[in-house]
Amino acid sequence: MALQDSHGRTINYLRLSVTDRCNLRCGYCMPASGVGKLSHGDILSYEELYRIAETAVSLGIDKIRITGGEPLVRKDIVRFLHKLADIAGLRQLVLTTNGVLLEDMAVDLRSAGVQRLNISLDSLDPATFARISRSDDLPRVLGGIEAAKQCGFPIKLNMVVMRGVNDHEILDFVSMATSSEIAVRFIEYMPAIREHNWQSLVVTGAEILERLGRHVTLIPLEQAEMAGPSRNFRIPGAAGSLGVITPVSHHFCSECNRIRVTSSGVARGCLFAETEIDLKPSLQTGSNALLARALGAIVDIKPVRHRMNPEECHHQAFSMSSIGG
Repeated sequence: MALQDSHGRTINYLRLSVTDRCNLRCGYCMPASGVGKLSHGDILSYEELYRIAETAVSLGIDKIRITGGEPLVRKDIVRFLHKLADIAGLRQLVLTTNGVLLEDMAVDLRSAGVQRLNISLDSLDPATFARISRSDDLPRVLGGIEAAKQCGFPIKLNMVVMRGVNDHEILDFVSMATSSEIAVRFIEYMPAIREHNWQSLVVTGAEILERLGRHVTLIPLEQAEMAGPSRNFRIPGAAGSLGVITPVSHHFCSECNRIRVTSSGVARGCLFAETEIDLKPSLQTGSNALLARALGAIVDIKPVRHRMNPEECHHQAFSMSSIGG
């Protein structure tokens, strides 16, 4: 079964947030003052999250990414992932994490059926890491990456590149891709919280590639089935790969294949969309048919593209952790 939106795009990918809570406080995700946490009653139960996942797969979703906040802070997450992995028709179960808790959980995540990890890491320098994340947990993150490698996880490292903050470390991350099978993805800064003068932080994908090209040879890779929006490259002789994700300077909306559901049960067709559907009423009826109809509706109203470029954006400010960026 193929699930298509009104613009002819096939939708086969669900980003499912299991919590709004996070053990880091990254500046591009939330303001320094933090964000108000949802109450326990506002967060969907695992049973409700499972119903959403199972219903989505029945409609044609075959890839689910578990996000947060930080998904590993939620109690019993491994048991939930094990159950998700058994959904008939689900081809990929992947997870995004900041890596802080990964060292102690990598083995269990692998056993639960998680197939791949995306690890958010914006600096290899302790001082810069602390500036960005408001935390001194870099050693724990690096330990988590090593533990995941030992478990045999395919790993993607996602680095949000910010001018004057961490862009001087681009080549340090290249070294990680040349020395191991890690796939490094450089992501343009997105103005989720609409920080004052956010434009000054954006290093475009074109500039990143130009900088890389001064030091390494980049050979384009074909886009793999079920791959994300990254333009990927290999370096001759390197074990890993590099990629750039350009949501600001060169949007990839025409190929977007995803919908997302927040931990409070709100479905969106786009991270920056202001039109959303609350799935809780459908969940409370106990009717999977109504839930399927609501998920289908969010696909039907998925916007053709977001309205954002390196000079301006039009969305309301939001915390990434509240939506599952």
